[in-house]
Amino acid sequence: MIASLPRIFSGVQPTGNLHLGNYLGALRNWVKLQHDHECLFCVVDMHAITVWQEPAELHRATLEVAAAMVACGIDAEKHIVFNQSAVPGHAQLAWIFNCVARIGWLNRMTQFKEKAGKDRENASVGLYAYPNLMAADVLLYKATRVPVGEDQKQHLELANDIAQKFNHDFGRAVFPMIEPLILGPAARVMSLRDGTKKMSKSDASDQSRINLTDDADAIALKVRRAKTDPEPLPSEEAGLEGRPEARNLVGIYAALTDMHHGAVLAEHGGKPFSAFKAALTDLLVASLSPIAAEMRRLVGDPGTVEAILRRGAERARALAAPVLAEVEETVGFVRV
Repeated sequence: MIASLPRIFSGVQPTGNLHLGNYLGALRNWVKLQHDHECLFCVVDMHAITVWQEPAELHRATLEVAAAMVACGIDAEKHIVFNQSAVPGHAQLAWIFNCVARIGWLNRMTQFKEKAGKDRENASVGLYAYPNLMAADVLLYKATRVPVGEDQKQHLELANDIAQKFNHDFGRAVFPMIEPLILGPAARVMSLRDGTKKMSKSDASDQSRINLTDDADAIALKVRRAKTDPEPLPSEEAGLEGRPEARNLVGIYAALTDMHHGAVLAEHGGKPFSAFKAALTDLLVASLSPIAAEMRRLVGDPGTVEAILRRGAERARALAAPVLAEVEETVGFVRV
């Protein structure tokens, strides 16, 4: 890792069954970031257990997500790929932050309300307090940038509140402020069967999503069956209004080619969907087939993935150790 570059921490939950939305929304952006940042890429398995996880599935999904990172192009030699639970400092610093953060701050976190639903009294304490763990994830390494979507900006603001209060309470500038890294408009990938719903691993129909492990034939079949309307593609972006399935397919093409919607329509507007779907299929196969092949290879060789995570955890612990020592000395803990 190159210490002179800005340090980034990025985490992803081990959800398993990664799909095109995960790739365009996060993984592809992470690959770009590694060229001009010092990066820690973390499978946040401790966040995952804030809701019930089947142990065998959590283990499998953790390895799969790590495999996906490497398959998508993250360099696990130059940067650090690890799972959160392998670095005890995350939990240690999170407890200290539990004692710094105020209950009123956590009460304002909208994601807890959304995830806990109506039965909040039955939600885990971990789910309520997990923004403090998220702050610890970043500040344990004194990372100064975090790629975030709109749904995570509130948690990043909380992390800065915790850092500022810690520094103020103890009269020492221990933690830096964290800068949200907004990577432009995120590619919002919708279901291939319903353009009004996000592409999701939990959808009952496998035809609704393109999995990162799908081969060329599976991709072609899913794109061919993707829901559209009877009208041809418009030539201008305004013509996508009220046509969510058309907008979704154009958006996928635009994201994969780094083009604007208007540029895609200038090239393909007026054509029937069958012609556009053929072009989109070729693009998806060219973009995803190498990733799928490497993912299948890595998933079939868990020892290799475990070795990547083991080495990453060793390096992460080495970075975390002096920060945790500084924090504990500041708090007044006896270090023996």
